[in-house]
Amino acid sequence: MTASQHRYAIILCGGSGSRLWPLSRSLAPKQFLKINGVHSLFQETLQRLREAISDDHIWIVTHETHELLVKEHAKEINFSLKGRVLSEPISCNTLPAIIWGVMDIMKKDPEAIIGVFSSDHAIQNKNAFHEAWLYAEEVAIQHKLVLLGIKPSEPSSAYGYIQPGEKLKIQANRLSSYQVKAFVEKPDLNKAKEYLTSNYLWNSGMFVFKAQSFISLVENHQSQLYELMISNKDIDIKAVYPKLPHISVDYGIAEKASDVAVVPVSFDWSDLGNWESIYAIEEKDEHHNVTHGNVIDIDSTNCLLWAEDKMIASYGLSNIIAIQTSDATLICDRSKVEDLKPLIAKIKANQPQLTEMHQTIHRPWGQYTTLEENHFYKIKRIVVNPGAKLSLQSHKYRSEHWVVVAGIATIIKGENEVRLTNNQSLYIEVNEKHRLMNLEDEPLEIIEVQCGSYVGEDDIERFDDIYGRADS
Repeated sequence: MTASQHRYAIILCGGSGSRLWPLSRSLAPKQFLKINGVHSLFQETLQRLREAISDDHIWIVTHETHELLVKEHAKEINFSLKGRVLSEPISCNTLPAIIWGVMDIMKKDPEAIIGVFSSDHAIQNKNAFHEAWLYAEEVAIQHKLVLLGIKPSEPSSAYGYIQPGEKLKIQANRLSSYQVKAFVEKPDLNKAKEYLTSNYLWNSGMFVFKAQSFISLVENHQSQLYELMISNKDIDIKAVYPKLPHISVDYGIAEKASDVAVVPVSFDWSDLGNWESIYAIEEKDEHHNVTHGNVIDIDSTNCLLWAEDKMIASYGLSNIIAIQTSDATLICDRSKVEDLKPLIAKIKANQPQLTEMHQTIHRPWGQYTTLEENHFYKIKRIVVNPGAKLSLQSHKYRSEHWVVVAGIATIIKGENEVRLTNNQSLYIEVNEKHRLMNLEDEPLEIIEVQCGSYVGEDDIERFDDIYGRADS
């Protein structure tokens, strides 16, 4: 096999993206957001990687609650991920996720050279990225672990830093590599200004290594993880997750290993970690405002005004971030976006649903929007894609009343099959088996009214599901 045939990639697709609340929620985090309105950050990552390697050399590690989203977003861009999505039952930080991906790739190719990339980074110059990735592979042949370090464009306290040391004798066109001298935690702004005038680099979280070298590093520096995940070849990795330590690859391996290199790169890069980073990459008007959606403004300057649902009207604001969704609005000074953690924690404690999901939830068959909800009832607008069908199911605590407002519904109700057209309705009793289907070529839209002693999404028993789901 040639070197390119041994090239693989792992995309880490976890995290909640809480600093981009209210647009990012734990069940629909930032990697699945379509910031530019065309593709999600995860889709952009897939597209960027598939230009350098074949689709079947790309693995995804995600949380099991995001597995369906991963598959749906891949399907939208005709990207097959069959057998290469690893779904963690518990989030244990980046090192266990990478180990699992490496072990799975090595079943196919023990000689693999692997790049590890995040699903939610924005990279503007794909050619420069590919060039750095390929060069890092050359360095990885001689060194156990190689990082891509971003040359800072501004002083930032949002990133960890890398201090390069001795220059290595591996040259390739414009690129060079260095032994890592030190890792630095996120600095304060004054220290970040000092780093900007020196040779310090942002730690991008992108790694390249030979699979076998990485396994040796785990054995040498993380004996517990090696014992639990690697030494027993027949072990069910997913089953041992509750026993795993929560540890990052930076702290667990990179900061402990002696043979670590860094490749300085200068392409436009951002981890889009907060709303200020979104402001930085978006196009601005003559008053240095970034607007998205239905925004009407007079005399505001240096603002980010983001409307997802209704209109934002603003007058005379300065350095303000305003993010509006259908169920929540964030307003803060741009200087405070790095300090939102206490606010999000308070929201989660008082109204957890606002940090978990949006009013509109996407499913493999379509989507639903919660229009109104109380303890004993819920009203939804449900859209079923052409040719799609929901699971055959029943509910223990609630009944449902469906009214068709567009399209034609085919419904299994008990032992009977019913067809409903516009303005026709049907009642589903508690514990009654039922299935909603759209067998037509146009979308089906219905209004659903749930009533009962409990209307939570987990009140569902599935008897048959074409998407392989066991719960809602």
